[in-house]
Amino acid sequence: MSMMGVIQALTRNLVVAIPVTLLLGLAFGAMAPVGWLSMLVIPLTLLMIYPMMVNLRLRELLMGGDGRAQGLAQLINFAVIPFVAFGLGLWWFADQPYLGLGLLLAALLPTSGMTISWTGFARGNLPAAVKMTVVGLILGSLATPIYVKWLMGAAIPVDLVAVFRQIILVVGIPMLAGQLTRHFLIKRHGAEGFRKQWAPRFPPLSTLGVLGIVFVAMALKADDLLASPGLLLDIAVPLLILYAVNYLISTLVARSWLSRGDGIALVYGTVMRNLSIALALAMNAFGEAGTDAALLIALAYIIQVQSAAWYVRFSDRLFGPAEPA
Repeated sequence: MSMMGVIQALTRNLVVAIPVTLLLGLAFGAMAPVGWLSMLVIPLTLLMIYPMMVNLRLRELLMGGDGRAQGLAQLINFAVIPFVAFGLGLWWFADQPYLGLGLLLAALLPTSGMTISWTGFARGNLPAAVKMTVVGLILGSLATPIYVKWLMGAAIPVDLVAVFRQIILVVGIPMLAGQLTRHFLIKRHGAEGFRKQWAPRFPPLSTLGVLGIVFVAMALKADDLLASPGLLLDIAVPLLILYAVNYLISTLVARSWLSRGDGIALVYGTVMRNLSIALALAMNAFGEAGTDAALLIALAYIIQVQSAAWYVRFSDRLFGPAEPA
């Protein structure tokens, strides 16, 4: 199998690849000096974010017809879920504010490529999912520094300018570079050539960045985890509660006010979080203490992928069967 084939296999099996990477990072951190790994964080961050941006279709913002779904999605994303996460953090991590920060970061950055993929698997409204992805990314990037300062500023030092600077580094610059790359490739190979030959090559590269950051975060926290092995279980409980509450709220709203296709797009547009950007912010904007937040976000990947797969199985039962194509 070629190197690209291996990376694509990892992308399809994140639910296995991430736990294995967590264990490898733990083993490495236990056996070797890890201070030098910090210098890899920014390169891995760019490797993780830039490929996502090449396939981002900003023109979808101009399409209409799903205004109610878009409005409800962003209401849940920014007026409900961040406060659920903040409350869970205060309750569960009262003496560990950086773990609470990780929970909040995971809740503040909605939508990712997973939003589109899982909406497609469940036969929901794909154009609505694409627009939710773009709008969620832009709004989340603008809102995150303000929410973090507002909600966490009393518990941890938050340099608002530094967080905005990191947003520009991990979102703004890769978005600009990604859109320039997309424009160049479409101009050179045509829209169909880009879609068939080039677009599929970028998401696997992002997977390498995700796994690299997860490895680094785990290795840097290895000593703490080995000294307190129950920490992973302690982190998993509030994450499971957060995702369960998110699925419940989004499903009830979708069933009450939206059609089947828009409803499924709304669920995946609110429950799938952009954990890659949350991970990048945790590692880049909050120094060494940010590895606590990064560890929580790394575990969120496992819950997010697994829960999304199970939700597809129940989508017909919850929303009725899809119309025949």
